[in-house]
Amino acid sequence: MTTDHSFTRRGLMAGAAAAAMLGASRSPAAQGNAEDSTRLSVAEASRRIAARELSPVALTQAYLDRIARVGSRINAYVTVTAEQALAQARELEAESARGVLRSPLHGIPIGLKDNIDTAGTLTTAGSAVYADRIPAQDADVVRRLREAGAVFLGKLNMHEFAYGGTSAVTHYGPVHNPWNLAHNPGGSSGGSAAAVAARLCAAALGTDTAASVRFPASCCGVAGLKATHGLASIRGIVPLSEMHDHVGPLARSVEDCALVMTALAGFDPLDPVSIRTPRVDFHRHIGTAVRGLRIGIPRSPFFEDLDPQIDAAVRAALEVLVSLTGVPTRDVSLSVPDTYALLDAETYTYHAPLLADPAKRALYQPLTLQRVMGGASVPATVYIEQRRQMQIARNTVDRVFADVDVLIAPTNMVLPATIEAVLADPANEGSLIRNTLPFNVLGIPSISVPCGFGGAGLPIGMQIIGPWLGEAPVLALAHAYEQVTPWHEREPPIA
Repeated sequence: MTTDHSFTRRGLMAGAAAAAMLGASRSPAAQGNAEDSTRLSVAEASRRIAARELSPVALTQAYLDRIARVGSRINAYVTVTAEQALAQARELEAESARGVLRSPLHGIPIGLKDNIDTAGTLTTAGSAVYADRIPAQDADVVRRLREAGAVFLGKLNMHEFAYGGTSAVTHYGPVHNPWNLAHNPGGSSGGSAAAVAARLCAAALGTDTAASVRFPASCCGVAGLKATHGLASIRGIVPLSEMHDHVGPLARSVEDCALVMTALAGFDPLDPVSIRTPRVDFHRHIGTAVRGLRIGIPRSPFFEDLDPQIDAAVRAALEVLVSLTGVPTRDVSLSVPDTYALLDAETYTYHAPLLADPAKRALYQPLTLQRVMGGASVPATVYIEQRRQMQIARNTVDRVFADVDVLIAPTNMVLPATIEAVLADPANEGSLIRNTLPFNVLGIPSISVPCGFGGAGLPIGMQIIGPWLGEAPVLALAHAYEQVTPWHEREPPIA
């Protein structure tokens, strides 16, 4: 594969002009129709492609046009692979004409977080350290999406090395929240969430070590799914901590997350934390009955010290959920071991060879370097004990679900601060990940869905959490909630 440098951060203006020229070559009516297609869900676009009512090339071009028009305001992309995307789309369109459809993702334009390796295409992890890094191989999840017929629009901006929750600390400049450009979009998959919300891709991949799919999904008013740990391979992804890392979809609907997750899941023998489990069509859980599902509420600490707007939105959402299930909620207790030292040690282990080179060490953002160095002195005995306690917690977490089917918790404690504020005074990461990290430690599925709006027009998210390999009730209830509430239908005020 050749590298597509026609549309990168380094040549953004040239790339934008090229895409604008492509758009200008069509009639105004055609451009209007193409723009409308970016409002289609993945599911609806898939149905239209299958029915030959929508062209993968036209859909891809619509997203490229929109990136050219409004992308610079969000700063979600590090690299836009326009030529490669259109070439993929043409190939997939030819397959469609022959009656070949690879999967429901056939011809669907997707963005990839820039820590997910793509063969022949720049993959930077948001860092100057990797500003010229071009992998030779695709990450396993990229291979799976490619085989499923997804079109790759490019690589999405992120918090440097995924080690933070604001996406303001990045070599490529802060990502802006499309609901309020002065505010951060959450992190570390901020570019992924912002791009989905602003209709700069139909769906995106993010990674989640402590919050990084669900927190930005909440901040940007989209759905973000972290499935059971090991269900999707993390091989070929720049890591933080393999025992905490997940890769998952962000999309504008729960159904779309289910479609993407179906393509991602599968055993990878070369990924040390991959799990062997039967293949599942997650989409079949969409629309299944939720009456009778039992909801557990882990009040402490998840419902403590919340922004009052978040507290009110989640409590109102709980009333809707109870009306859907017909079963009163019940309080549950959730015990989660401390695994911070384990996470820090695994992060430092990856970065140690880079840090040994003084030239590379000097390229780290100061805050990232400080956080990475926090793992340099973790004793092996502490690492081993925390990993042991982590595994025991995973082995026994089903006890929490003995009398409930799902748990509900706010995704975040606070609304996203302004970019100016977090650059002047780095965010208290504890307040950003307190409600999400426990489910990485436990390795159980969790989805964030929009459940309201707070000050400055910023979205609020709620998590629905299930037991080990319990994606079915999570997706079913999240979809049911989405269908009776308006939050996912709102669009950010981007022209």
